[in-house]
Amino acid sequence: MKTNPVRHKLKRGEASFGTWLTLPDLFSAQLISKMGFDWLTVEMEHAPMTIEMTAAICATVANAGVVPLTRIPINNVENIKRVLDTGAWGIVVPMVNSRAEAEAVVEAARYRPIGKRSIGGSLHGANFDTDPATYYAKANDEILVIIMAEHVDAVERADEIFSVPGIDGVFIGPNDLHASMGLPPTFDSDNNQFNDAVNHIRVTAKKHGVASGIHVVDTAQAQRRAKEGFQFIAVASDAGFMMAKAKEVTGALGLGAGKAVAKY
Repeated sequence: MKTNPVRHKLKRGEASFGTWLTLPDLFSAQLISKMGFDWLTVEMEHAPMTIEMTAAICATVANAGVVPLTRIPINNVENIKRVLDTGAWGIVVPMVNSRAEAEAVVEAARYRPIGKRSIGGSLHGANFDTDPATYYAKANDEILVIIMAEHVDAVERADEIFSVPGIDGVFIGPNDLHASMGLPPTFDSDNNQFNDAVNHIRVTAKKHGVASGIHVVDTAQAQRRAKEGFQFIAVASDAGFMMAKAKEVTGALGLGAGKAVAKY
């Protein structure tokens, strides 16, 4: 059975870089799988991804030697079970704002004795190049479980949330975190409340042996966050890369003046 290099990299305290896959397209997933990222996260929360497309993309990414992850739409057993059973090597779970919600994630994502994930499926083992029986025996050592801290409630309850056994990492969603403070959504900010919250999440996660992560828009932000101690760093997205390059070209040609480009 293949091992999950990203999970083990985070456990060693190293930084790991990836991006978000927001385009429901196998060809774009195949191409970006060749670019050298450690991991790619299929975006089911804010993109038009079906479970079938998610499974196909995860297989494509795994076959390229990259770790396939999935951000589920919402924290529940069905979402977690389905994406793991159809081949994701890990999950990113949005809006985890309490210890009970974090415990529910672990319960759904880990097999006994750590959790209560149900037995079934065959695609999960196939993506790890193994049989189902071996997968069931070893999955708890390889599946990556990332919860998201993207609300002031999660910041206030960071100690109790991050101390839940079975969590590998906590990932900051800066847009939602900023918005939960009554501020315009943004990836980075000079706001003291926001920066204090980001630092608190990183420090508290480290105290509990949990890797911290954050979403950034470019390499400069990624390098800065890595120096600060963040490990699980998502840089922009497939659509963001495409639009940024297209905007660079049209701008050089004097086209599309005044049109803003989404960075994610």
